[in-house]
Order: sequence, then structure tokens, then C-alpha cells
Amino acid sequence: MGQQQLLLILLGIVVIAIAVAIGISLFRAHAISSKRDILTNETIDMAAQAIGYYKRAREFGGGGKSFIGWQIPPQLQNTVNGSYVIDAINKDEVVIIATGTEVVTGSDSIQVKTTVYSDNYQIEVIH
Repeated sequence: MGQQQLLLILLGIVVIAIAVAIGISLFRAHAISSKRDILTNETIDMAAQAIGYYKRAREFGGGGKSFIGWQIPPQLQNTVNGSYVIDAINKDEVVIIATGTEVVTGSDSIQVKTTVYSDNYQIEVIH
């Protein structure tokens, strides 16, 4: 083979390696984004349950205008997507922290913080 052919083969290998690296990077970014969306959706479902508990009278198993006593259902505390814990709870609000199974950088996992109020919620992406 001539020197020009060897250079073309080498150039082709470099281009393919760069394309594969970019593809892996894009796939990883999409996986992180998808997992973050799943955690957000699951905490929105929990927020709806917490608001229902807040609005339900104590006589019917609710909080009677208080979040105190509400718990994340046991089957939702640990799922294939992540784990969910109550970070803070008081009469007027509850804070749910969702930690995903996907690692963003180093040892930092995806985290979503959802603060639930009596009639709405606020979502904050931590990682």
C-alpha cells in the first residue's frame, strides 16, 4: 500500500472514533434527561397524593388541612428509577427528594426536589 492510502485509512479510523464518541455522549445525555423526567413525573404523582391527603378530612383518613401524617406509599419509596424520601414536612408544606439511579458526574446522582403546598407544587432540579 502507498503512503497516501495508509493516511486515508488512518483518517477514516479517526473520523469513526470521533463519531462513536459523540454518539455515546449524546446517548448518555439523553438517558440522564429521560431519567430526570421520570423522577419529576413520579414526584408530581406523589404531590397529587399529598394534596389529596391535605384536603381530605381527618375523619376520612386525611390530614384535615395539614400535611403532617402523610407518608410516601411504601411501594413508591424505592422504584427501578430511584428512591424517594420526605426531606421536610410541616402543616403547610412537604418536601420530597427524588434520587435517581443514573449518575450524572462522578458519584452525583440525578436529584429532583419537589415542594408541595396546599394547592400546587414546585419542582427544582438539583442534579
